Amino acid sequence: MSTRKETEESNVATANPIETNPRGIPKANVEEYIANSSSSVETTLGKFQETIAKYKFMEINFLNRKKGLEMKIPEIRKTLTAVEFLVSKQDTDEPIETTFELNDTMWAAAKIKSTKTIYLWLGANVMLEYTLQEANELLENKLSTAQNTLNNVLEDLEFLREQITTMEVSILLKIAKERCQVH
Repeated sequence: MSTRKETEESNVATANPIETNPRGIPKANVEEYIANSSSSVETTLGKFQETIAKYKFMEINFLNRKKGLEMKIPEIRKTLTAVEFLVSKQDTDEPIETTFELNDTMWAAAKIKSTKTIYLWLGANVMLEYTLQEANELLENKLSTAQNTLNNVLEDLEFLREQITTMEVSILLKIAKERCQVH
């Protein structure tokens, strides 16, 4: 059973749906808020500052996601290149000479036989064996997903910057308007 207040809020929400970007971040609709607000200037400015704080919090989270993806994508590409190299050598009997990293400052030389399977480190102490074709498909999918996610994050960051700027300018305009009315 809903309360009267919830019903009124629901009716307002359906009458004036909130604009969002494709991933649901709400657009700063300052004109509508000011037009419907009968609050004092201090209350309105407080709401504006609260909204800016929310946008900045989201911006920080998206910047962290961006940083993580920018580190992850080159690693996926590097692994995909290695898998593609192994695919190109899988039908030869000639051993592959390589060097591999043991730790940050130590490398080792090795000769490996051509192979039809590879072990991929998935994280969280999990490593699985894949055929070269399966590994190639998995890595291509992960790379595509990571690049799409990065594009979405970049788009969301741009959207957030626009909303923050809109809110900051609105605060300045509201203050200037209030000062003009006082004098």
